[in-house]
Amino acid sequence: MTTASVLPPPPPTSDPVAPPTALDAAVRPGVRVAAPGRVAGAVAHLAALGVVGPAVFTALLSLLTSGFGLLAALLIGVVVLVVFVYALFAIAWFERARVDGLYGLGLVSLRPRRSAKPGFVGVLHTVWLQAIDPLQWRAVASFAIATVLGLMTLAALSGVAWGAALAVSPIFGWSNTRLFDLVPLEGAAVPVVGAAAVLVGIAAVIGLAILHGVIVRAIFVPSREAQLVEQARTSDTRRAGAVRAAEVERTRIERDLHDGVQPRLVSIGMTLGLAQTKIDDDPEAAKALVAEAHASTKSAITELRQLARGIHASVLEDRGLDAALSALASRSHIPVTLDVRLPRRCGRAAEEAVYFAIAETLTNAAKHSRAAACRVDVRVREDGSLWARIEDDGLGGARVVPGGGLDGIVNRVTAAGGTARIDSPQGGPTTVEVNVPCAS
Repeated sequence: MTTASVLPPPPPTSDPVAPPTALDAAVRPGVRVAAPGRVAGAVAHLAALGVVGPAVFTALLSLLTSGFGLLAALLIGVVVLVVFVYALFAIAWFERARVDGLYGLGLVSLRPRRSAKPGFVGVLHTVWLQAIDPLQWRAVASFAIATVLGLMTLAALSGVAWGAALAVSPIFGWSNTRLFDLVPLEGAAVPVVGAAAVLVGIAAVIGLAILHGVIVRAIFVPSREAQLVEQARTSDTRRAGAVRAAEVERTRIERDLHDGVQPRLVSIGMTLGLAQTKIDDDPEAAKALVAEAHASTKSAITELRQLARGIHASVLEDRGLDAALSALASRSHIPVTLDVRLPRRCGRAAEEAVYFAIAETLTNAAKHSRAAACRVDVRVREDGSLWARIEDDGLGGARVVPGGGLDGIVNRVTAAGGTARIDSPQGGPTTVEVNVPCAS
């Protein structure tokens, strides 16, 4: 299997997975964690985690110890450890969703990491990447801290309940009231101590809720410096992708001109020259040569039109991506099933990147895959990005070669600030997925 996944890595790095700050670069740092509604929600979350959290970590510890204990029975132990890794991922995914739902930080949903390496080695590398994923461990740490704070919150709520019971105990005539079962309380001291316990407990609960908000912001929201570093890194990556895409496009144009249009124009010139020499002695032969040159001129114009369309699709700008893809599918040598659902126009850069990615993928499928059919799906996702998936039923085995068509797709999409993933196992099918921000 050949899998290439590109999520704006730094140019010299071959790791296909986004760095830790990439997912959190757009979070909203100005959220008020001490707002009354969020404090009340945090108290409810912490109380629930105080009950559920210990059971979750007990189960995780059991998986970990069982996995290492069963390593002697290699397959069983490895399977248990893999389950442990993805159980951590599930907890991390839940924690990010919980924190984002509570505080509205704008966190992107956590996604499993995948390796670009093929075969069984790729599977092992995928598990390893997931096991060391810093985003995952930060979320698990947040869940662990929230569990500890949840236990403390339950204790504080118990103190509030005890204080309330103590404050009303004189009404019911309770006797032998003691503070912490040590100091006897009599008379007016009983309701006073009870009321004080209620106030201290409530203050502790509110303080723990605010502390939880401060901690999760520190864990999930990058500092201003980190955001600037990430923006600079992303800008460098996009610039490098744009330069590389321009180089690949220039090479393609030069190749198409050199191998196609240029020889045809030379042939037209030679044919017209030969016709000129025969126009007096053999007019009929000269007419035939002129007719041949005329036909070759039409073919050259068609090739130039196709070349220009590859550089800039005017229908894309005039009528949008849906119409441009319909025209593209009608010209394809392979039957194409289109499923385009676009409620609105996206940015020009996003539409161009997706259009040319689809066009290049269909061209590659027609040239190399021996595919009998191809399917193209295009959507606007909830996060506002333009997503496309192209799948053919060909032989597979496609690889990203520097200067090749797939390399051009990756660089063009990266230049637009998007991501590209190419999956092409031997025997097929070949799947290309691209995702580009509409605002790009």
